Formats: sequence, structure tokens, C-alpha cells
Amino acid sequence: MTDPIISIRQLRRSFQAGAEAVAVLKDVDLDIHAGEMVAIIGQSGSGKSTLMNILGCLDRPTSGTYKFGGREVGRLGPDELAELRREHFGFIFQRYQLLADLDAVENVEMPAIYAGVDGGARRKRAIDLLSRLGLGERLTHRPSALSGGQQQRVSVARALMNGGEVILADEPTGALDSKSGKDLMALLGELHRDGHTIIIVTHDPLIAAQCERVIEISDGVIIADRKVGEQTANALKDDGPIRKIARWREGLDRSIEALRMSLRAMIAHKLRTFLTMLGIIIGIASVVSVVALGQGSQQTVLENIASIGTNTINVYPGTGFGDRQSNRIQTLVPTDAEAIAEQPYADSVSPQVTSNATVLFRNTSSSASITGVGDAYFQVNGREFIEGVGFSKTSITDRTQEAVIDQNAQTGIFVNGEDPIGQVIMLGKVPVRVIGVVKTVTGFGPGGNSANIYVPYTTAMDRILGRSYLGSIAVRVKDTYDMAQAEAEITALVNRLHGKTDFFLQNTATIRDTIESTSQTLTLLISTIAVISLVVGGIGVMNIMLVSVSERTKEIGIRMAVGARRGDIMRQFLIEAVLVCFVGGAAGVALSFGLGQALTSFVSGARMSYSAQTIALAFLSSSLIGVIFGFMPARSAARLDPVEALARE
Repeated sequence: MTDPIISIRQLRRSFQAGAEAVAVLKDVDLDIHAGEMVAIIGQSGSGKSTLMNILGCLDRPTSGTYKFGGREVGRLGPDELAELRREHFGFIFQRYQLLADLDAVENVEMPAIYAGVDGGARRKRAIDLLSRLGLGERLTHRPSALSGGQQQRVSVARALMNGGEVILADEPTGALDSKSGKDLMALLGELHRDGHTIIIVTHDPLIAAQCERVIEISDGVIIADRKVGEQTANALKDDGPIRKIARWREGLDRSIEALRMSLRAMIAHKLRTFLTMLGIIIGIASVVSVVALGQGSQQTVLENIASIGTNTINVYPGTGFGDRQSNRIQTLVPTDAEAIAEQPYADSVSPQVTSNATVLFRNTSSSASITGVGDAYFQVNGREFIEGVGFSKTSITDRTQEAVIDQNAQTGIFVNGEDPIGQVIMLGKVPVRVIGVVKTVTGFGPGGNSANIYVPYTTAMDRILGRSYLGSIAVRVKDTYDMAQAEAEITALVNRLHGKTDFFLQNTATIRDTIESTSQTLTLLISTIAVISLVVGGIGVMNIMLVSVSERTKEIGIRMAVGARRGDIMRQFLIEAVLVCFVGGAAGVALSFGLGQALTSFVSGARMSYSAQTIALAFLSSSLIGVIFGFMPARSAARLDPVEALARE
């Protein structure tokens, strides 16, 4: 006689109940040969279902040996047990155990996906099996649209998908009406005659009587093992090799299946998915918006600095901008500017004095900032003329009553749209003629957003202010000259002229560096705060995914029963977590663009500067959060015991 396909010796299975270990199976010895149709019968609690779970590699014995096809099952790891279930066993459960989100064909295909069968071949086989079982018209119906008998036939087709060498049926007729039960038993009889080994667990003697061999179990012990008929099985039919795919494609196929199931789970629980994403959406939107606003603001400031020249050095009286005594220092004079202008580093130099005055033009009155400047002022600060001209050297020496205005002043003074060139305006009691209009420099420097009027500094000092000293000197350094060297030489020169240090310098290049550094620091600080919200969102993802694992335990058990590896289960839940975070990241970026549009529309001067690098980093961050915080739930799902997972309702 041939060796048995299944052989168990001294097999025990105990469960811990408090401080005691309760033995459900006690030193069971059993052999089952290929092609047999066996019924394991016993009352509830007798241990028959536990025995079937061990035979089907869903559970492990506490002690004893179990050999399948000569292999010691107890020495196999989780993935090797999954291979046995996938390649040799087919399960028919009392409650069908079909996945509600899949149609009939997809449920039947599942074992072949994990077996690495070619997509076209497995679909054809699934359709052929269902058609053979009378479900050719119900291929695309989901379990909820099928009757109990039809669902059980789908589970039979699934059991046969990878060959079904051994079919394990646990109370297969328990949830069926009498006719459907008879039809199913007739079908199992046909499969037996085709050479399949059939093992039926039942408490019904009438079902057991239709088998060739009946094994009776009571209180975990086999009390009877008898044959009730002649062996009628043929050799198992070989349907020919099922076309399998390359190793790399097999992994891709399983990943695509995991992706499909993840998408279906997300769609099936839209509100839960949205709430899971919410923390990620807020975090990503915060990070992207903060960085974009910081970069936009920095660019605006730097552009304004560039408009006055990045190689400009200003000389001011006092020890610094906070010096309250600076207005009493009167040692900065026009001859200082003339001395600096003669130095090799000087491209152009402009003395400056400032004041405020009420400007009158006809019946219009307006406040403006008055700046006395040299003829090189507009060159020093890179100011662009819209119309007219600037001052000449003669304007300075003759103290001419001329003025150049900016666009703010033009709008505020010439309210009726008059051409300003040639018009006479009153600066307090001093009349001046407008000879030019320059573009407004917005948001930088004294009076950056006010109306600005420029006159020769000699005119301002003698006719408006009545003083002989300057407020500052602006020096444009030649492009070929080192700024630090120029700064040192200006300091030495003015020190020599004044005999003491009663002045300070402001280097626009230093301002630029300071603004960049400060902007980056603030952006980093606020981004760090936003990243904290991302971490909180990640924790939310982990919690929801752990709940999802708990809710979908039975699905995990079904997949394991048909041959899914631990890696397959882990991949599915990890992909779902990453997908939730990735979609949340995309929504967060979209929200950031929306917020940016709203901000720039309603807040004057606001500027958002989005970069591809920031957006890519946002997506990378959301994906990493999915991986990091999705790992624990995925690992938890993958380590579930198949038999315990199937028992969950």
C-alpha cells in the first residue's frame, strides 16, 4: 500500500484557560491516503474542527508530529505553511468565507494570485471552474448578490483553483437548505471520483454516511475509525501545468492585488479614510505654505535690496540705528562725500538729507517725504526713470529748485492726471519745478510706501532745512572692488577726517545675508512646528490602521487560508497606509495652493513662491510617514494566527 499523504502521531493540542492548559486533542494517531473521502464526525467541542485546522496548516499542534507528503509540517515556517495551503489544500468553510468586496471570479482567482499564476490563465481557469459549477451567469456578482448555495459553490471553485489536491470542508452543508446541501455533497462526490482527497468535518451522521471512511472523535480522542464503502476514487486528474509567471512579475502581481484591495478599502470607508488623511493634509499644507510664504517674502525683500544695489555702503552719524544721540552729531558734511568720491573704490557717491513736508499743487495738499540727494543718487540706488531727467552737477552747485518725484507722489499730488513734468509744486513755502518721475520702490527703506520727492541736497540744506550737515552718504562700490576692503577703507578715511569714530556703516550685502539667514531660520522654525503636526497626523494614521486591522481580521484570515504569505498581508496594509498618506499629501499640496491664491488675492503685498523641490519633499515626507507609521499595523496584521483570524466575526 502507498504511503499516506497525511500522517499524524501522538498529536496533542492544548489551549491555555487561565492557569490551566485544556487539552482539545489528546495523542491522536491518524493516516489518510490520497484519494480517500473521509468524514470526521463528533459533537460540538469534541476537537474535530481543531483537528481539521491542524491538518490544513491553519493551526499548529502543541506536541506530536504531522507529516504531509513525507514533510514534517512542524518544522516549517509561516511562509512554508502558506505554500502548503496554497499549493495542496483547498478549504470549504461553513460560512463560505468569501471577501465581500470581490466578485465571484475575483474570489476564485485569489489563491492563484498568491501562487504566481499568469493573469490571463488564472482568470480563464476561474471562469471555467465557476461555469462548470453552474455559475456561468453569476461571474461578476458579489457574495451579497448570491444565494447561500451559490456562495458555497464559489468557495468550492476557490478550493479547486490551484488544484485542490486535498479539500477540507468544515460543516459544508451547515448553512445550506436541504436541496443545496444535497447538491454540494453530490459535487464533493464527483470531486472524490476525480481523485481529490476529501476530508469533511461534520456532526451529521447522514453526511458522514456518504463518505467511504468515518472517523469518530470524542473529547479529543479518536474512538472509531471505520470504512463504510469501497474505494471509488480515480487518480487525481492533471489539468496540465498552470502557466506561472517570472519571479519579479509574481511580486508585481501580488503588489497590484494589494494596491487594488487598499483602494477598495479606502473607497468603502470614505469618512474614515478622510479623517485619517486630515492630519496629513493639514501638516503638508502647513509645511508647503510656510516654506512658500517664507521664500516669497525673502524674494520680495531681496529684490527691493537689489533695486538699491547690492554693492552699496551707507555712512550714517552715530554708533548705530539705535543711537538716540545721532541727531546731535553734525560732523557728517558734504566734504566727506567729496573725499570718498575721489577714492578708487567709489563708482558714485550721493550725500543725503531727509525731511517731511506738506506738498501743495493747486487745490491739492499731500504729505510727502523730502530727500535731498546728489546728482549721482539715482545711479547709486539703481532707480529707473519713467519720464524726465535727474539732477545735473549744476543743479547741485546752483541749489536749483528742481524736484524728481516717484509714482506714489505723482498719484497723490496730480490727482487729475496732469503731466507732472514742468509743473511747480510747493514744498512747504519753497516752490520747486518737477523735472522727472522715477519708479516707486515698494516696502524697503525709509518711506518706502509713502510719497517721495527728491531735490538737490544743497537745495534741501539751504532752502528747506537750513543746516550744513548731512543725514547720510550713499556710496556705490565698483563691481570689481571687494566690498569688505571698500568698507574698511571708508572707515579709515572718515575716521581720519573726523578724528574720531562718530559714524557707522551699513553694507547692503550684509543686509542681504542677514535677511536670508533670518528668513531661513524663521522658515525652519515654523516648518518644525508644522512637521510636528505631520507626526501627529502619522500617529493618527497608525491608530486608524490598527483599528482597520482589527475590523478586517477575518479578511486577513481568509487570505492566509488560501495561501497568502505574511509578506503579502504586510504589503497590503503598508500600501494602504502609504496610499492614505500620499493622497493626503497631494490634498495638502492642493490646499496649500488654494490658501496661497486666497492670501495673495486678499492680502496686499503677500507673495508665495512654490518650488518643485518643496513639493517633492512634501510628497516624500507623506510617503515616509505612511511607511513609518503604517509599519506597526501592517506587521500586526501579518503576524495574526490564521485560525484565530478566521474565528473572528
